[in-house]
Amino acid sequence: MEKRHIGFELLIYPGADALEAADRELLGAAQQAMAGAYAPYSGYRVGAALRLENGTLVLGSNQENASYPSGLCAERVAVFQAGARFPGQAIQTIAICVEAPEEKQTNPAAPCGNCRQSILEYEHRQGNPIRFLLQAGNGPVYECPSTRALLPLGFTPDFLD
Repeated sequence: MEKRHIGFELLIYPGADALEAADRELLGAAQQAMAGAYAPYSGYRVGAALRLENGTLVLGSNQENASYPSGLCAERVAVFQAGARFPGQAIQTIAICVEAPEEKQTNPAAPCGNCRQSILEYEHRQGNPIRFLLQAGNGPVYECPSTRALLPLGFTPDFLD
């Protein structure tokens, strides 16, 4: 038997003011993206903004549907839009902001499993890690180094070779 530890170091900043200007800009764009969220059922609004290697920012917001599986998360809206509009441009960083209904949520929310798997495909394809900045309201900002860190045993195209 072999025993292994799988984990990563999470950086936690007290707030957006502790970040560099480019990261503050990206988080601000994610907060603005929340305005486009369509969340009449859960009330849980999510905005995502990603920065491509050429500096372009791409935004996304969650889009719910009465048939819950038909909705789409903010992260995938932004990532798929980037892939369609800017093919071949690597994603450097994704900022995700959340706002829960009638509560003061201070802990950031990481992407769901479907989003992690989808983003892992992009990370694998581009051959470079995609960094994450996560924030709820004006609370602390979590920095994660890569999608692989968030989904260490993810399914990649290598399994299909």
